[in-house]
Amino acid sequence: MDAENQPSPSRREQAEATYERLFGPRDRDAHQDDPELMEILRGFVFGDVFGTGVLDDQTRELITVTVLACLQTLPQLSAHTAAALRVGVPPVQIREAVYQLAPFIGFPRTLNAVAAMNTVFREHGLELPLPAQGTVDDGARYQRGLAEQEPLYGTEIKDNLADLPQPFNEALPRFLTEFCFGDFYTRGGLTVAQRELLVLCALAAIGDTSAQLGPHGRACLQVGNSKTVIIAALVHCFPYAGFPRAVAAIRAVKDL
Repeated sequence: MDAENQPSPSRREQAEATYERLFGPRDRDAHQDDPELMEILRGFVFGDVFGTGVLDDQTRELITVTVLACLQTLPQLSAHTAAALRVGVPPVQIREAVYQLAPFIGFPRTLNAVAAMNTVFREHGLELPLPAQGTVDDGARYQRGLAEQEPLYGTEIKDNLADLPQPFNEALPRFLTEFCFGDFYTRGGLTVAQRELLVLCALAAIGDTSAQLGPHGRACLQVGNSKTVIIAALVHCFPYAGFPRAVAAIRAVKDL
């Protein structure tokens, strides 16, 4: 039988093949306390979601790591850090995806995610720290950050905060420019297009960020992500962040 006439794999076969790519062969004889739930999980996540859209395994696992770090589901984050390595995501990309969450989820949760990630890296024989990716010093943070921020977001946040009492009217916009854009967007390891796509998924996972989803969706398009890729990335968030948050994010960007 030639390739064109080969029968399509079943949903279950697709799910098992995806699972094996990510985690290795599954021990089907191992005892499970909740086999029915796990069967539903594998079918939906690794059959339906992984089979829908245009994303490769590497991008999907970077999104998964991002979302799980935001949600602080550290056992699953550890498993998917290992899966990301297995499907060929460079360790520096995984690290950068987690590092850049600090402005969005705060340092305590970012440090929790970094600790889980580093444990996996050590288990895989990686030497820490990984190669440095910083490109700015204190004197350049603002100007370099502004060069990343302004083409994508203009002066909207600065203008919106201008009526705060001093010194906050100046300090808060400066913090955003120096910290989010100066400290992180200038780093190596990820392209700006990758950073924007992962930040959009982080905002979807956090929830209640409608004011940020629209601007970040537009920025995603501006730096070269197609609308198809953006929607596919948010669909990939479904099984991890839940339907309400994923659908809310899709509604916020679908008319861009």
